[in-house]
Amino acid sequence: MSRQQLTTNDKRLVKSLDEYLRDAERAHGHLCAGQVLGVRMAMLGLQKLGIEDPHGNDRKRLVTFVEIDRCATDAVAVVTGCRLGKRALKFRDWGKVAATFVDVSNGKAIRVAAKESSKILARQLHPELGKKNEQQMLAYRNMPDDDLFTTQWVKVELPPEEFPGYKGERIVCEQCGEGINFRREVARNGKILCRACAGEGYYEPL
Repeated sequence: MSRQQLTTNDKRLVKSLDEYLRDAERAHGHLCAGQVLGVRMAMLGLQKLGIEDPHGNDRKRLVTFVEIDRCATDAVAVVTGCRLGKRALKFRDWGKVAATFVDVSNGKAIRVAAKESSKILARQLHPELGKKNEQQMLAYRNMPDDDLFTTQWVKVELPPEEFPGYKGERIVCEQCGEGINFRREVARNGKILCRACAGEGYYEPL
């Protein structure tokens, strides 16, 4: 698919699908159907929000919520420029191939989710390919957005501590002595604790 084909309706997209896929393959280590889905999902979200330059002039406008820790999420990060370390990529462990793109400059947000039916359609479009991943990789490159995704305008409440660049007070856990950022402390039994000491830990000391 050429750059001209991709930008006929929206000339603001900086790169073509093929260019983003090359970037995603380099970042992720291989190219797969999930990468194609993630790239196209992010391209659609940016287009709907009118974000033209996520890696440049618009880099502070975008916060992205991803709902799965799989290949598609790496691709979304490549296209949007959102990173965990920049506090612009938020992970919600819902197990869904979906992402919500938030323009913090105006509060507009759109959630884009992969359609389950796209897998069946990919198989119907390319029965000549024996492997499911090959069918999906080829089909997902060319299928219309409406066949691949559902989109929904949504509202996302972002308190100040969720924004990139937030400078808040650092709290020290009264039990373990470790520092806590971004208002993640918990008040429990008259003490200010980190979430691990408050019983929400994902690890158990040996």
